[in-house]
Amino acid sequence: MNDKNTSYCPFCMQNTSCPFLNEELQEPDNYKNFDSFEDYNLFFEEDYLNYTRASETDVNRILTTLNNEQPQLHDDFQILIDNYFRTAISFALDNAGRYPGNINQETNRLFNDFRRRYDMIFSSLRVAGVPNNLINSTFKYIIEFTLRNNNIPPSPPPSPGDRWSQWEDLGGVLKYSPTVSSWASNRLDTFVTGSDNALYHKWWDGSRWSDYENLGGNLTSAPAAVSWGPNRIDVFGRGTTNSMYHKWWDGSRWSDWEDLGGVLTSAPAASSWSSNRIDTFVRGTDNALYHKWWDGSRWNDWESLGGNLKSAPAAVSWGPNRIDVFALGQGNHLYHKWWDSSRWSDWEDLGNSLTSAPAASSRTSNRLEVFSRNQNNQLITKSWNGSRWTNWQNLDGTITSDPSAVSWGPNRTDVFARGTNNSLWHIWKQ
Repeated sequence: MNDKNTSYCPFCMQNTSCPFLNEELQEPDNYKNFDSFEDYNLFFEEDYLNYTRASETDVNRILTTLNNEQPQLHDDFQILIDNYFRTAISFALDNAGRYPGNINQETNRLFNDFRRRYDMIFSSLRVAGVPNNLINSTFKYIIEFTLRNNNIPPSPPPSPGDRWSQWEDLGGVLKYSPTVSSWASNRLDTFVTGSDNALYHKWWDGSRWSDYENLGGNLTSAPAAVSWGPNRIDVFGRGTTNSMYHKWWDGSRWSDWEDLGGVLTSAPAASSWSSNRIDTFVRGTDNALYHKWWDGSRWNDWESLGGNLKSAPAAVSWGPNRIDVFALGQGNHLYHKWWDSSRWSDWEDLGNSLTSAPAASSRTSNRLEVFSRNQNNQLITKSWNGSRWTNWQNLDGTITSDPSAVSWGPNRTDVFARGTNNSLWHIWKQ
């Protein structure tokens, strides 16, 4: 315990030679509620101990690694600030995975949160004469360092019931890729473009598969389907004028086709994050991603979201006001872009070299499954588990189209594709 009559800086634990205790320096407003720096030190340590969820072992491990690899960080600040570094490491560990995306995007967003949460750290360092750009770059580096050195436990192995089925053949003659939607537990509605360019519908009612139903139309692409409520289905496709066409089931009948305009160079994609809300996505003539949405009362105009797409997009929503979009980009890598309720992210490169447009589904909040085809025409999948992307898993099979995927419950995913005989093939996991 320090002698109460001796002046010690609560941050660097030095005596009166510390710049924090220099009487010529103005004390930040944040500290005026404390009788002394020592009182603030007790508050700071209590705050750190009470609110961090990271284990002390993990924090000490990363702090030791950081100090060994980057000893100049202490020299840059000219004071011993392990408490500050420890707080930044704990914050990064506690919030790792909060913002899905690449590590640079996650670092920037966590740094902004940290700066707001621990403004007193930044204020005290500025009072000590540390340049603001050095403060920002150092703590941003510490957060990124922590994320890169965070040993996330591996995902648990699949349970006996958590495995993929064998492929089943559902018949039909598909011209393009299929699509699928679900409006209730144990309900599936699949749609395909037939050899006559008409839209065909086949559904699972919970106990059996129906025959194919001809819904007419003259499509020049694979369809897209989505459901925003019980007994509601919306289907989209590219028409003969390359514009987007729309047809819907309202619970009692199918509508006529409506022309929603645009000039599409791919099949559309559709998702819904709320009742009576639809977000559609297509590739335009400039290969950029375009977005058109139904807000509950009208269709909005097309907006460009940029990018250089090499395939049709895929879209899915895992929660209110959240959308994740995937497509092939440069090098046929999988690219990812998302709406977080306030803005669109930049494109994130998820790697690999794929030979089909992706498909995406979500079993529950902050969980994503993405599917595509590899160089051997096999179905492969990659998942976001809430904190990181898994490696690709090979599901075998030989498919001849882009896949389509949907989840009708937290323990179920269904995937469809065109098989080697041009019929509809189905595989599922539960």
